[in-house]
Amino acid sequence: MNMTGAVLRWRWTATALLAALLLLCSAWELWLAPLRPGGSWLALKALPLLWILPGIAGGRNYTYRVSTLLILAYFMEGVVRGWSDSGLSARLGLAEIVLSVAFFFAAIAHLRAGRPVRPAIPETTA
Repeated sequence: MNMTGAVLRWRWTATALLAALLLLCSAWELWLAPLRPGGSWLALKALPLLWILPGIAGGRNYTYRVSTLLILAYFMEGVVRGWSDSGLSARLGLAEIVLSVAFFFAAIAHLRAGRPVRPAIPETTA
């Protein structure tokens, strides 16, 4: 498969954003601002991100399509916790919003850059 530079750039951008979101979710619930002192089981929310990371890094279009639906859950959590929590947890929620939206657009851009170009339909004259 011949890949253009745009496809590769969007792939690595999406991979980096997903890895950053994975690290944010893990660190948030284990060390930075856990719901309970010493960490919480909510850190397991990072597992779906870990599950799709190989497919995103490998450029699998199906994984990109599924991830655009999955990432909306992280966006919603960021919105809820960004506006309902206070202090560091609220700021981490806002960071989750930024990372999830950026990943969503990078995944869409990757899919658009890699789609096949359809030839134009010639006009017919009657």
